[in-house]
Amino acid sequence: MLGDLGRWLVVFGGFMIVMGILLMVLGRLPWPGRLPGDIVIKRDNFVFYAPLGTMILLSVVLTVLLNIIFRLFR
Repeated sequence: MLGDLGRWLVVFGGFMIVMGILLMVLGRLPWPGRLPGDIVIKRDNFVFYAPLGTMILLSVVLTVLLNIIFRLFR
Protein backbone atom coordinates (compact mmCIF):
# COMPACT_ATOMS: atom_id res chain seq x y z
CA MET A 1 0.00 0.00 0.00
CA LEU A 2 2.74 2.49 0.90
CA GLY A 3 4.68 1.46 -2.20
CA ASP A 4 1.73 2.41 -4.39
CA LEU A 5 1.36 5.75 -2.61
CA GLY A 6 5.06 6.44 -3.07
CA ARG A 7 4.86 5.60 -6.75
CA TRP A 8 1.87 7.94 -7.21
CA LEU A 9 3.70 10.74 -5.40
CA VAL A 10 6.72 10.33 -7.67
CA VAL A 11 4.49 10.39 -10.77
CA PHE A 12 2.64 13.46 -9.48
CA GLY A 13 5.93 15.20 -8.69
CA GLY A 14 7.24 14.48 -12.18
CA PHE A 15 4.02 15.79 -13.68
CA MET A 16 4.32 18.99 -11.62
CA ILE A 17 7.93 19.49 -12.77
CA VAL A 18 6.95 19.05 -16.43
CA MET A 19 4.01 21.45 -16.04
CA GLY A 20 6.24 24.03 -14.35
CA ILE A 21 8.78 23.86 -17.16
CA LEU A 22 6.01 24.17 -19.76
CA LEU A 23 4.57 27.21 -18.00
CA MET A 24 7.98 28.89 -17.89
CA VAL A 25 8.56 28.19 -21.61
CA LEU A 26 5.04 29.18 -22.67
CA GLY A 27 5.31 32.40 -20.67
CA ARG A 28 8.10 33.54 -22.99
CA LEU A 29 6.19 32.90 -26.21
CA PRO A 30 4.50 36.01 -27.64
CA TRP A 31 1.29 34.42 -28.98
CA PRO A 32 -0.46 32.66 -26.06
CA GLY A 33 -3.13 34.92 -24.68
CA ARG A 34 -3.30 37.10 -27.77
CA LEU A 35 -5.27 34.84 -30.07
CA PRO A 36 -8.60 35.79 -31.61
CA GLY A 37 -11.28 34.92 -29.07
CA ASP A 38 -9.22 35.90 -26.03
CA ILE A 39 -11.14 38.44 -23.99
CA VAL A 40 -9.39 41.24 -22.09
CA ILE A 41 -11.39 43.94 -20.31
CA LYS A 42 -9.37 46.69 -18.63
CA ARG A 43 -11.03 49.22 -16.34
CA ASP A 44 -9.58 51.69 -13.82
CA ASN A 45 -8.68 49.22 -11.05
CA PHE A 46 -9.83 45.99 -12.66
CA VAL A 47 -8.58 43.64 -15.37
CA PHE A 48 -10.62 40.68 -16.57
CA TYR A 49 -8.85 38.15 -18.74
CA ALA A 50 -10.53 35.10 -20.32
CA PRO A 51 -8.26 33.27 -22.80
CA LEU A 52 -11.01 31.43 -24.68
CA GLY A 53 -9.15 31.14 -27.98
CA THR A 54 -6.00 29.92 -26.25
CA MET A 55 -7.96 27.35 -24.22
CA ILE A 56 -9.66 25.97 -27.35
CA LEU A 57 -6.34 25.71 -29.22
CA LEU A 58 -4.65 24.04 -26.24
CA SER A 59 -7.55 21.61 -25.88
CA VAL A 60 -7.37 20.58 -29.53
CA VAL A 61 -3.58 20.15 -29.45
CA LEU A 62 -3.65 18.11 -26.22
CA THR A 63 -6.51 15.95 -27.52
CA VAL A 64 -4.61 15.11 -30.69
CA LEU A 65 -1.35 14.43 -28.82
CA LEU A 66 -2.97 12.23 -26.18
CA ASN A 67 -4.88 10.26 -28.81
CA ILE A 68 -1.65 9.62 -30.70
CA ILE A 69 0.17 8.57 -27.51
CA PHE A 70 -2.63 6.25 -26.37
CA ARG A 71 -2.90 4.64 -29.81
CA LEU A 72 0.85 3.96 -29.80
CA PHE A 73 0.67 2.14 -26.46
CA ARG A 74 -2.43 0.10 -27.29
